[in-house]
Amino acid sequence: MSSTTITTLPKSFTSRPATMDDVKAVVDLLNACSIEQIGRPRTEAHKIRSDWQAPIFNLETDTLVVLAADGKLVGHAALWDSEPHVRIYVAGDVHPEYKGQGVGTALCQWAVKRGRRAIPKAPEGTRVVLVQATLSTDEAAQELLRKQGYQLVRHSFHMLIEMDDLPPEPVVPEGITIRPFVRDLDMRALVLADRDAFQDHWGYVEHPFEENYQEWVHWIDNNPDHDPSLWFLAADGEGIAGMSLCCPKTVEDPGMGWVDSLGVRRPWRRRGLALALLHHSFAEFYRRGKRKVGLEVDAQSLTGATRLYEKAGMHVYRQYANYEKELCPGEDLSTQFLEEEKSDVQG
Repeated sequence: MSSTTITTLPKSFTSRPATMDDVKAVVDLLNACSIEQIGRPRTEAHKIRSDWQAPIFNLETDTLVVLAADGKLVGHAALWDSEPHVRIYVAGDVHPEYKGQGVGTALCQWAVKRGRRAIPKAPEGTRVVLVQATLSTDEAAQELLRKQGYQLVRHSFHMLIEMDDLPPEPVVPEGITIRPFVRDLDMRALVLADRDAFQDHWGYVEHPFEENYQEWVHWIDNNPDHDPSLWFLAADGEGIAGMSLCCPKTVEDPGMGWVDSLGVRRPWRRRGLALALLHHSFAEFYRRGKRKVGLEVDAQSLTGATRLYEKAGMHVYRQYANYEKELCPGEDLSTQFLEEEKSDVQG
């Protein structure tokens, strides 16, 4: 099945897979949508380029762009489908000036056609779903997803702290030290520790380690904002007990630091390590002149992450709605609940 087959696309539009020559046009499209929604841009060329060149991504089969009659790029969709092919993530956008003309519906239908190609690759008897997220205030996008058979399953928050003073000194559990990431020393161990910490995150699916590892290498090597001195590891001897992996800025607000990933592995929970890592990260941002720090969290976090962040002084400033469309019923391989009650947290 051709990735350009969209039977519902209005005749005045054409579609094709994206090429690397489309990076600027897609960035302009995504930022036009973001400015309409939140008043600020949300992406940069290096982020799109990195996504499209990722090891698990096939630009020819996993993207679609829609062009208006004058050749302007007015719609875009991308799909991430990795082993074991059970949770397929989709992102789609239509330029604000071209909404309501059937482009969004056509992109949704393309994603379903492409997503169904993953079903034979998934383990027999497993559930396969498409996953999309949208701003909770974007009712038009949510209505489109509902009309296409998606169900609302979850919400996520963007949370923020605004610091007037230096954050509290981290209270680090005895025997643990917090230190920066050293790539040659820590890379493989960090990927393993992150996978272990996030197995209790709702929707988590374990991917093959080597595939996962190569993705990490790719993201680091292709991110000009990567700063290893902002990747903090909680070390217990030679083992990694937890991590706080931060980025020095966001596209939306270059003055705001960002916590990309905060996690604590099961054996080290219930000891305050997550809060210590958070305070350590906040303090480093403060020393660097950043007075705002943000992160994203599952609003119904299985491990109570939202409570931790509120305790640390953070508040919700944006909410997203997460939708799923079932392509094939079966056993759900993703984490849906915890087998045992756990009181410590990770973001």
